[in-house]
Amino acid sequence: MPIHVTQPANHVVMVSLDNQAKRNAMSRDMLAELGALWSRLAADDDCRCIVLTGAGDKGFCAGADIAGDLSASEETAAMVNNALLKTTAHPKPIVAAVNGDCAGGGMELLLSTDIRIAASHARFGLPEVKWAIYPFGGATAKLVRQIGYVHAMDLILTGRLIDAEKAAALHLVNRIEPAAKLLDAAIATAVTIADNSPVAVQAVKLRIAEEIAENALRHEDRDQTLGDRVRASADFVEGVAAFREKRKATYD
Repeated sequence: MPIHVTQPANHVVMVSLDNQAKRNAMSRDMLAELGALWSRLAADDDCRCIVLTGAGDKGFCAGADIAGDLSASEETAAMVNNALLKTTAHPKPIVAAVNGDCAGGGMELLLSTDIRIAASHARFGLPEVKWAIYPFGGATAKLVRQIGYVHAMDLILTGRLIDAEKAAALHLVNRIEPAAKLLDAAIATAVTIADNSPVAVQAVKLRIAEEIAENALRHEDRDQTLGDRVRASADFVEGVAAFREKRKATYD
């Protein structure tokens, strides 16, 4: 299975994305599986906190696997939204253990987590514009609210990757840990949360997360329109071809 679910501590569930050959980029099947998993964990009373990470030590999640199908029907958009929790307020707190590159849709998934601990070698970014792809997984609605306008625009418009120290300085992550201690730190944080009243914790989580999700939902139609415009362009054809051919894209 490309998504592994374990229980490292009482009332704590760990979700690991596993596509290590592609820095844990998510295929369509993985996106569908992750969306269904969020629903199951939301209804699981034994789950009080979730740790989200990537398998191996190279990638947390490099986003969607754009070597595959890039069509974007309403059904596909809904599947991506469910997987990335774009417009859904998940009731269980999610602690991200960022063990490597966190980019594109992986970054958008990160924006739906609540506490973020990064390995010192982790990198973060939204490189979609390099490949003529619209970031419709929530970044345009969430990133500005989380780190501020100028910092969000810097990341979104340049497509550059930043290191863990810069991410911490921007308050994109809570703190940095050595790679060898990352999972232990994330699990310890999750245990602290799980030891608190689950009723109170989930009420607080929903109150805050619902407001963020509602903001993303208000922009959903606009995201679809702008995303369709980008996918219909010659730039999109060139960008995707350049990515797949591992070369720099050229936009006339």
